[in-house]
Amino acid sequence: MTAVEEHAPAVETFDSRNPATDEVVGTHPVHTAEDVRAAVERAREAAGWWAGLGFDGRAERLRQWKGVLTRRLPQLCSLVREETGKPLGDAQLEAVLAIEHVAWAAKNARKVLGGKRRSPGMLLSNHTATVEYQPLGVVGVIGPWNYPVYTPLGSITYALAAGNAVVFKPSEYTPGVGKWLVDMFNEVVPEAPVLQLVTGYGATGAALVTSGVDKIAFTGSTATGKKIMAAAAETLTPVVIEAGGKDPLLVDADADLEAAAEATVWGAFSNSGQTCVGVERVYVHERVYDEFLEKVVTKAREVRPGFDQDANYGPMTMPAQLDVVRRHIADALSRGGRALLGGADAVGDRYVQPTVLVDVPEDSEAVREETFGPTVTVARVRDMDEAVEKANATNYGLAATVFAKARGMELARRLRSGMASVNAPLSFAGIASLPFGGVGDSGFGRIHGPEGLREFARSKAIARQRFTAPINLTTFARTPKTDALVAKLITVLHGKR
Repeated sequence: MTAVEEHAPAVETFDSRNPATDEVVGTHPVHTAEDVRAAVERAREAAGWWAGLGFDGRAERLRQWKGVLTRRLPQLCSLVREETGKPLGDAQLEAVLAIEHVAWAAKNARKVLGGKRRSPGMLLSNHTATVEYQPLGVVGVIGPWNYPVYTPLGSITYALAAGNAVVFKPSEYTPGVGKWLVDMFNEVVPEAPVLQLVTGYGATGAALVTSGVDKIAFTGSTATGKKIMAAAAETLTPVVIEAGGKDPLLVDADADLEAAAEATVWGAFSNSGQTCVGVERVYVHERVYDEFLEKVVTKAREVRPGFDQDANYGPMTMPAQLDVVRRHIADALSRGGRALLGGADAVGDRYVQPTVLVDVPEDSEAVREETFGPTVTVARVRDMDEAVEKANATNYGLAATVFAKARGMELARRLRSGMASVNAPLSFAGIASLPFGGVGDSGFGRIHGPEGLREFARSKAIARQRFTAPINLTTFARTPKTDALVAKLITVLHGKR
């Protein structure tokens, strides 16, 4: 051991654990604010090289990365299962959707972000007008634990395709997944640290926000999102925030009740209910309420949590969330709600049994606050106008689902949400060309689709004079005669009643 090694300070580490068994999955460093700043400085140099590859060069590297992710899919899914506890099939589903987004961003970045001509208008017809989209530089991405592949890659992939370098801080519950994704990228881009990983707790994420990055993309709770915005405001660092949701599902009288019930059970209980765009509230037309509810309860009885191969969903990944779920169920029952399945004893040490609640007051915690667990409230409404009114009576506005034959699109448009699906659960999340994001307490900005690419680029307007105009408006030599001519011209063009 050298003298330098002997006196080097010990690096603080933390373990990621399997939430089903508590076994250690991996050990990772707690990166300090100094470590984060150093990573951003490295990324700053790498960003210039990466941007210099151009759309085609970056697209080729992203395609290579997509290939590595696909060929090693079983390895990735196994790691996701170990760190989150979710079934392998669910791990594969989110990974497959993420790969689709990598493919879409690589293919479409040039078309969306390439330079475009604009009309210069009559007064400046001697000019050409062009808009181009330039990379921001370095983007900081703070990812969640519930979908540790699909969600952060929705920001990372689009930021990379737009020409930025990225510093990625995954959740402390899923650092191994984050490291694996970054390692696979570095295999196909070994020349420069275009995508880097920093790991740790909240302090590491806070350090990334104030490290000098050109934008922060955050996915997580509304409360943490507000703190990130406040910190980023000190340096006018822009942010895109995808926060929580209290997402409704509406069932009209003419809906396919079998499909609606299946979507409700999947949307409410898959991934142990730990889905920001999952189903937490259902509003059902009174004419089909009883039949629909019977179908939901029947299907939900067949859903079982566990860590074995046949389990439908896994444990709660974040132990503290168990208390939130327990509190919401208790509040609903204490205020007159009834549990048709699950209920007061549904919350265990690691797992929560599927819980279907009815007759729950609209001002209860189970209806107003994000539960983020395998529970759902089902309410009877006299018509869809009442359903829309109740669905919109929330500070959140992330996603919504509608089951209706005649009025599906109309109802979807009336819902205050950034996304909606009609007659299928969460389908917007699987369509790479559609933007993803919310309104209100669910955040703002968009990832995915053309909007997601533009989120990580700055628009640059360029006007170029092609020839000298006979009338020069931008000179002190302009005469009253010129002004009179301009006034006459603008009246002819725009003064008609």
